[in-house]
Amino acid sequence: MTSTDFDSFHEPLPDVLAGPLLRRITPKRLLIWLVGSCALELSLLLQPAGKPPRRLNLKAERLRRIPLGRHAWLHLIDVSLATPLPTGVRIDYDLKIIHAEGETGIAGWAPHLLQQGAGYPGFVIAEQHHRLLHGSCRKPHYDGPDGLVRADSWLAERCDTPSEWPAWLLMSGDQVYADDVAGPMLAAIHALIHRLELFDEPLAGATVADSQALYSAAATYYRREALLPDVESSTALRERFFGGVRKPVFTSANAQNHLITFAEVIAMYLLVWSPTPWRLINLAEPPLNENDLGLFKRERAIIERFVEGLPACARLLAHLPTLMIFDDHDVTDDWNLTPDWENAAYGHPFSKRIIGNALMGYLLCQGWGNDPDRLAEPINNLATLLEQAKDEQGWLPALAHDEHIQRLLDFQGWDYQVPGTPLLLVLDTRTRRWRSESNLGHPSGLMDWESLTELQHAMLDAPSVIIVSPAPMFGVKLIETIQKMFTLAGKPLLVDAENWMAHRGAANVMLNIFRHGRTPGNYVVLSGDVHYSFVYDIYLRRLREKGPRLWQITSSGIKNAFPKTLLDWFDRLNRWLYAPWSPLNWFTKRRRLEIHPRDPDRARAGERLWNGSGIGLVDFDNQGRPSNIRQLDARGFDVTFPAPKRNPYK
Repeated sequence: MTSTDFDSFHEPLPDVLAGPLLRRITPKRLLIWLVGSCALELSLLLQPAGKPPRRLNLKAERLRRIPLGRHAWLHLIDVSLATPLPTGVRIDYDLKIIHAEGETGIAGWAPHLLQQGAGYPGFVIAEQHHRLLHGSCRKPHYDGPDGLVRADSWLAERCDTPSEWPAWLLMSGDQVYADDVAGPMLAAIHALIHRLELFDEPLAGATVADSQALYSAAATYYRREALLPDVESSTALRERFFGGVRKPVFTSANAQNHLITFAEVIAMYLLVWSPTPWRLINLAEPPLNENDLGLFKRERAIIERFVEGLPACARLLAHLPTLMIFDDHDVTDDWNLTPDWENAAYGHPFSKRIIGNALMGYLLCQGWGNDPDRLAEPINNLATLLEQAKDEQGWLPALAHDEHIQRLLDFQGWDYQVPGTPLLLVLDTRTRRWRSESNLGHPSGLMDWESLTELQHAMLDAPSVIIVSPAPMFGVKLIETIQKMFTLAGKPLLVDAENWMAHRGAANVMLNIFRHGRTPGNYVVLSGDVHYSFVYDIYLRRLREKGPRLWQITSSGIKNAFPKTLLDWFDRLNRWLYAPWSPLNWFTKRRRLEIHPRDPDRARAGERLWNGSGIGLVDFDNQGRPSNIRQLDARGFDVTFPAPKRNPYK
């Protein structure tokens, strides 16, 4: 299997490996995600407060089981209800596993999912989008606390007050880091693949023939870029796909451990969402040189602390309905950043397979629960492929695999909307890019003209809207200027030079949408990506009296942060260089806007950027305006962003 000394563990596998995760939940429809070690027979018990219980057998029309390996089955639970569930009250639920000798509920097979004193997990269906938890960027080997652990403890304090529960947990990108993987995490992934016998696959365009050869290759840890053949066609790929090993300004990308196979992607999801898989493996040090071994040991200590928080993370995901959207690290760093990047990545069979496998994992583990009807065809196609692998001794058929990946790359339905008050729109800012025609090395617009037109149409005549944009629509001007400078120097990959203002066409269309007379009066933009948190109140110049109200609320990261000293300098310089009176404002594409930053209440005087792992919490009034904006810092305290003293809306 691999050079790591894995213990095969002869004890029987538990029935459930990960989940349940509550996904899109409405009074008439429940979506629940779960991975078992075999194809399970299940029943669902629903117990609304003050109502008689309902028991539903999960037959074929309510339960889809898709093989991921010999001992791993994805269970997609989709229950439609003729009698709607009540809103605003706690609804206890239980998933009972049915065996020949009887049945076992969640309290028996996953007691860590129960809040203290509760007999079952539960959820609340909100009447409107009155409160939202939101965040992005959860990197297991970042040396800091986990915002999902903090959110679990916050929710536990309100377990008996359903009115205080958020309507949704919104995860706005980088739920996993497929490109930036610690050595111990990769070793755990390989141990889990071996334990569950996840599907294998042949590989083209690499120096290894297939997944088995990859796992045992000398370069599989910390040197995966060396798996590319040393030929001219691999040069551009190596530079653009694996070359950004450290970004001096914004992020560090450990691309040398980039996930490659579909099995690696699936194992990663199981290991970041559930404590159970960690109990099934023995993690030993692989053969490494002295430098890599030292890094492995340092990373291992961080990963062990991450694993300690997984019961709380799993409990949160079992209680809060969760919506997700990808950003770059869910697939690969700088995903579709420039046309030049796309030409290199999609023009090589090895990198195309890497991207496609990550997208397959996203479809199964994240995308399905957002909008299963829109994703029905891709899910059906992927299920057929995985059934073929099951029938072919656990190997994905190469031709069918590549054909499915091409269909996923061509698919244009990853964005979605959630009806309610306010209307909730979640954007795909990765796959429908507005590509630069003048210079293939320049960053693409985050959405093309057609997708922006669809966005505008979705908002027509809505009084208010919440937009989930993985990257902030309105960011820090100084950082955007630095990104522009690197782009002009021909090095956009060094600084993640992608923001809404980086492409003139996309920026102008987006600003014109806000000025349209039939689009909402109140816009709230929820974002992540940048590894710090901030809030802006925004209005359009010359439209003060009747123009729309805008708020940019950014929460990042859940388990990640910006280099502290560097961010302090950026924050200070940005205030000096781009003060309201500064002429530099007139050289930006945002000169039609007046932006009022909110100062975090725990920051030093004048600081506007909050740096620290955590998760955002926003309350909304009846008109869809944010009435209370907080960051639940993972260190155990709250940070409030009070309204600016100079408020154009009062």
